[in-house]
Amino acid sequence: MWIEILLLSKLAREPMHGYELRKAVEASTGHTLSNNSLYPTLRRFVDAGAVSRSAEEQEAKPPRHVYTVTDVGRELLHDLLADFPPELALSQEEFLARVGNFGWLRPDERARVLEIRERALTAERKRLAELAAGQADPWSRAALRHVLGRFDAELRWLSELNRDPRSDA
Repeated sequence: MWIEILLLSKLAREPMHGYELRKAVEASTGHTLSNNSLYPTLRRFVDAGAVSRSAEEQEAKPPRHVYTVTDVGRELLHDLLADFPPELALSQEEFLARVGNFGWLRPDERARVLEIRERALTAERKRLAELAAGQADPWSRAALRHVLGRFDAELRWLSELNRDPRSDA
């Protein structure tokens, strides 16, 4: 779902052709989308009425397709952002796609996304802490402790986001 969120959020800001869209996603996330994920997703959006596609003429080149989000697409974007299924809550890409687009959500919807992520991280952190405590191998224990530290850092960050949604922390 994170790819859909990123594409719709970029198109909700302005119409773009495929190459521009790929570059905009990469510039804002660091993720490079392949044409094999970009164009089938755009085709599904067009088929669903979430995005319209128009041909833009180019001199001495074939026309390029410009994609524009529709009202259906804006509604879909909102629904994708606000709905954060618990089974996706440990996915970094899914979570960051939502946080990076929190401006589209109401404060209560943002708080719900953060709560779902916090619950998932807390449960996984507990599971990993139990594994680390029982780990006889010092190197495996050290690796698990490192991972636990990353969980702790993100849990602190979530607390900051809950206090101030514009936090740069």
